[in-house]
Amino acid sequence: MSDIKRIYYTAEDVSELLGVSLGTSYRIIRGLNKDLSKKGFIVIAGKLPIKYFNEKYYGLSA
Repeated sequence: MSDIKRIYYTAEDVSELLGVSLGTSYRIIRGLNKDLSKKGFIVIAGKLPIKYFNEKYYGLSA
């Protein structure tokens, strides 16, 4: 299972990357998932595609 590349960040990942609280990271994920949903994408609550997150936050290349 460890050979599979991750495609989603969790709230814990976002919290660590941005240096914000867990509650704030959930709020960020909800907002970005809402944008994705409006564009017709399927979203998973509490998770965010890494590629989309990196596009939205300047300076990140994780």
